[in-house]
Amino acid sequence: MKIGGLQKMTMLDYPGKVACTIFTYGCNLRCPFCHNASLVIDEAELFDIEEIMAYINKRKGILDGVCITGGEPLLQGGTLDLIKRIKELGLLVKLDTNGAFPDRLKELLDLGLVDYIAMDIKNSKEKYALTTGLAKIDMTPYEKSVEIIKNSGIDYEFRTTIVRELHTLEDIEKIGEWIDGAKKYFLQSFTDSGNLISEGFSAHDKKTLEAFKDAISRHVSSVEIRGI
Repeated sequence: MKIGGLQKMTMLDYPGKVACTIFTYGCNLRCPFCHNASLVIDEAELFDIEEIMAYINKRKGILDGVCITGGEPLLQGGTLDLIKRIKELGLLVKLDTNGAFPDRLKELLDLGLVDYIAMDIKNSKEKYALTTGLAKIDMTPYEKSVEIIKNSGIDYEFRTTIVRELHTLEDIEKIGEWIDGAKKYFLQSFTDSGNLISEGFSAHDKKTLEAFKDAISRHVSSVEIRGI
């Protein structure tokens, strides 16, 4: 299991919970605006999983849960065992995923190992390849993951990092049609972390994000904007 980082405490990553966040290495996508580029294309530093588990065990009276993010956590085969170990400590688990591995996602859900899911919806289906930095992409896994999550019976959110150069009102309307009936969706305003895969991206203004929110609210019960 390749771990690229640990945020020892956060009150933002897991809504309503005190958590720590484990960052896994590797991703099947190459989103040019990705703010964790070092986790996607580099392995500058690996963290010892036993040291991380020792920390979590020591802090389990303070922490409510653990967020597993990346990269793409389901890319690695060891993620299931890692989550099992966390659950054995009596902690909640939030999983961040891009939806590329629906079968692995369903396995975790069937085993009752995940308490909250956050899936990134990169863009409208027509612009997924462009937005994920690939020449072409099969949308079937992502479509399956959306349906699995919507029918999972656990708390979840869909979210899109909104980039001025990539996302239009038409795209947002199409995302709304795709995830129609979902419980919760977040528009995340793009922020340049200084650790991007590519340069040349910027954020939409607040007025535009509000228009995007109005458009997708016709399809999703709860829509919020993050980052402004």
